[in-house]
Amino acid sequence: MTELLRVFVLHNWNLKLVSLLLAVGLWLVVSRDPMAEIAVSVPVELHNIATNLEISSESIPQAQIRIRGRERLVRRIGPNDVHAEIDLSGAKPGERTFDLTAQQIRTPRDMEVVQVVPSQFHLEFETRLVRQVEVHPRVIGSFAPGLHVAKLLAEPSVITISGPRKHVEAVEVATTDPVDASGDMQRASFVTHAYISDPLVQVVNPQPVRVTVIMTRDQASASNPEQQNP
Repeated sequence: MTELLRVFVLHNWNLKLVSLLLAVGLWLVVSRDPMAEIAVSVPVELHNIATNLEISSESIPQAQIRIRGRERLVRRIGPNDVHAEIDLSGAKPGERTFDLTAQQIRTPRDMEVVQVVPSQFHLEFETRLVRQVEVHPRVIGSFAPGLHVAKLLAEPSVITISGPRKHVEAVEVATTDPVDASGDMQRASFVTHAYISDPLVQVVNPQPVRVTVIMTRDQASASNPEQQNP
């Protein structure tokens, strides 16, 4: 028996001692590193949406993820380390509710998802529509006496827009940023941009718009030099 104990206890005793010390050290490190929790707010990532679909929602769904882990690891967590993912494969036009569970949350290793808020969210889908609309220039300013706008030209005169069908169909025209045509002039050109007020409708390949303002003088003003030069 003594020989047996000597073989098992004393054989490679130095390696066994090192292992014991490492185990004790690891236990001390873990015991001094308590568990902690943190809440991280992240946008919900929507994957695999069909190319002919658009989401009719002005805001991107957000989720608050509460995760638990060792305090030293929790302190390093940032918003870019946590991902909430939803697979939209098979989505069709219409309304649909999606569940958001711990299984759809990606976190760093050794982290536990404790809570997901909200646990569900609702989305509405529409087919994508692409069409062209006219560009209407917007002119402001104080004109010289007797002058008024005779003609407005926009180049390009139409732009292409894209978005959820109902939203795109509701757009009548695109409007430019206001150009100031104040003063005494007959013709002037300005470079500006066209925009659509509906945030869900996008301008395809946006580019600057050149607005040309052509002024004309009232007949009475043209025939009365004193009125032209008060």
